[in-house]
Amino acid sequence: MAAPRKLSLRRQLLVWLLLPQLVLWLAAAFVSYSVALRYANEVIDRSLAESSRALARQVKPFGDGLYIDFPRAAREILEEDPSDRLYYMVSTPPGAFILGEKDLPPTPNGFARQFGHPYFYDGTLRGRPVRVAALYLRVGSEGRPQSMLVQVAKSTTLRTQLARDIFVDTVMPLSMLMILTSVLVWAGISRGLSPLRHLRRLVENRSPRDLAPLEVEDAPAEVRTLTRAINTLLGEVNTQVAAQRRFIADAAHQLRTPLAGLKSQTELARGELASIEPDRQALTQRLGQIETSVGRAIRMVNQLLALARAEPEAPLTLAPLDLARLARECTMEAVPRALARGIDLGLDEAPHHLLISGHEALLRELIGNLIDNAIQYCPPGSEIGVRVIDEHNTARVEVRDNGPGIPAEERERVFERFYRGRMEGQGKGCGLGLAIVQEIARRHQAQVTLDENTPQGLVVTVRFRLTGAV
Repeated sequence: MAAPRKLSLRRQLLVWLLLPQLVLWLAAAFVSYSVALRYANEVIDRSLAESSRALARQVKPFGDGLYIDFPRAAREILEEDPSDRLYYMVSTPPGAFILGEKDLPPTPNGFARQFGHPYFYDGTLRGRPVRVAALYLRVGSEGRPQSMLVQVAKSTTLRTQLARDIFVDTVMPLSMLMILTSVLVWAGISRGLSPLRHLRRLVENRSPRDLAPLEVEDAPAEVRTLTRAINTLLGEVNTQVAAQRRFIADAAHQLRTPLAGLKSQTELARGELASIEPDRQALTQRLGQIETSVGRAIRMVNQLLALARAEPEAPLTLAPLDLARLARECTMEAVPRALARGIDLGLDEAPHHLLISGHEALLRELIGNLIDNAIQYCPPGSEIGVRVIDEHNTARVEVRDNGPGIPAEERERVFERFYRGRMEGQGKGCGLGLAIVQEIARRHQAQVTLDENTPQGLVVTVRFRLTGAV
């Protein structure tokens, strides 16, 4: 199923600004129509009230009855406009019809009579909605009091038309104002987003090699904050790229020496072979030096590859691993190299299983580098011990030796790439072993510490977090 398409920032702003305007416009239209209908009712009610009073004035007491002075010409004037016809009825409650339309809707139930004050209500006359005004009047003498009901009605068509006209006259300017406001909102959003478009063009038109800070002048505070964040990121990337360039330069420098030595020794060996009476001892010595140079070059290339795998940018898949098993296997693999240098390498008693979460190849590289460093820098006759210790929540790998050790003031710098310090000349390493150990430990959220081994030597400790025990 395809992911829902996300709205752009411009569209989101338009939606959140114009949608409330539309809601307000609808609310204003409803209120306008309600107000227009109320005013139309007031106009119609006022007209009906005047008509009911005028009709009531034509009815006069006469003896014991009522005399209606309502000429036919006056009735024709009231009834001549079919679109705004006036319906009327005069009666004496409780229902004695005197004059007009018998079918006018009666007053609603529960209506409280108020003599001399018209009462207004809606009804239906021959299927058409009408507005009715009912006026109760007292007539007759004091001895024989009577009441008279005058009802006057008009069709609501005129009221509806009047309300509609008022509504249109009100809503049309409101609609034009809303359209103008929407145009201004769109223009304002476009103007407000212009610094972002400028920032996008700066990034799009920039070379991948150009990591200089972005410059956005006269930008709003939010864009300046974003620009500062991007510039911070560019600065960090520039630092990383510079570090990689220095690393490549250092690696090239470090590789140049053993390869140049290999070339020189090869030329010398070729000269020995070309002589009439070759010095076999000198030839053997030259070939041994060639082998040493090649070994250094191979070791450096392998360590460079291991360091590249340990970089934070490289993908890393972690899985449960037995740290004790890895330590045993790495120690066994290093035994022949230790024997060749006359060094006693051993593994102290370790737990059978210690589970951690890690990458097996990188952890082999870590333990192997710790052991190889000790072998490289310890003189013949030294002792190297590997221990794996269970500390309940953590597991600790220790590599101890009684070699020359590392001075306390250099223990921080030995984790830098190609740094050897006072160890220069003590071994044949290239200064990458502990840098590789540090990178792999960081990838596994482990801690590496260097301590003095009493009375002489060095202890390298790596602490891992346990995931469980089998």
